[in-house]
Amino acid sequence: MRSPHSNVTTETFAVNDSVELAVVERSGFVESRHAGSAIVLGTNGEVLRSLGDVTSPVFPRSAMKPFQAVAVMASGVALRGADAAIATASHIGTPEHVALVRGLLSRAGVPEAALACPAAWPIDSAARDALVRLGAGKAPVYMECSGKHAAMLVACQQNGWAIEGYLQPEHPLQKRILDVLERFTGERPLVSGVDGCGAPVHAISLTGLARGIARIATSKSNSPFAIYREAGFLAEAVRANGWVVAGPGHSDSIVIDRLGLFVKGGAEGIMVAAAENGTTVALKILDGNLRAAAAVAVGLLADAGAIKRADVDELLPELGLTVTGGGRPVGEIRASYV
Repeated sequence: MRSPHSNVTTETFAVNDSVELAVVERSGFVESRHAGSAIVLGTNGEVLRSLGDVTSPVFPRSAMKPFQAVAVMASGVALRGADAAIATASHIGTPEHVALVRGLLSRAGVPEAALACPAAWPIDSAARDALVRLGAGKAPVYMECSGKHAAMLVACQQNGWAIEGYLQPEHPLQKRILDVLERFTGERPLVSGVDGCGAPVHAISLTGLARGIARIATSKSNSPFAIYREAGFLAEAVRANGWVVAGPGHSDSIVIDRLGLFVKGGAEGIMVAAAENGTTVALKILDGNLRAAAAVAVGLLADAGAIKRADVDELLPELGLTVTGGGRPVGEIRASYV
């Protein structure tokens, strides 16, 4: 896709502009390496650490969901608690997740058929198996982004905006989302594209992404400014409902529940994590693999003193970082940045 500001095709940073962030070690042998870039912002937005290229554009992918949720909430949709969390979730499709999505739609009088995200099976194997036993098939409501889409539809219904075509860039809701993204990140996206769920996705730098997430994560629900009040309610909802943001056993939910961070992963190696004091990490693993992203993010926050190293060390075994051989542990995936 070409930039709206020139005829030059834009792209993310190159391998030569990245650094090693993590390695995969098997039987004492480093088998694979994950290169990427990362930035750590301090409590006042100052750059504490910069690894690789943090100024070239990246697609935030699902790490854009917090901005989309704030835009919905600032449009007059009073999402609170688990309802706010499902709006920013990449959920695994458990019955509890699906109930939240259907609840949003039902209360607003929006039919489930209005969901424009692709039909999918639940990521959760038990939920998927249950559907198979019932003879049911894939459906948009089970797709991991259905909570975001349901929230968007509620905003359209409540504001009198057209439901059909709600994912088009010129739709009033999408224009509002872009405005919120620019306001919080302080950047105008260089290029826009289509995310996996069909919604617009806008390319910004890791620096801008970290800045925007920090502003959401540190917002207060008693702010005198409406948009920051809503951001504050979202931040509270994420920290209190980690299971909603992904699901049991998944790294985003584990890190939120165990460390109290505001966390959101995104496809193609994107991860953001913010401590309550505002220290924030944004990173991209260049090969698009997320398996080491959470370990790198919490390690960088611990290095910055925002969370305790002992708490990180206790958490890491829960993140699925063990490398096995013959069914037994023979190595690990570990952060390796310097």
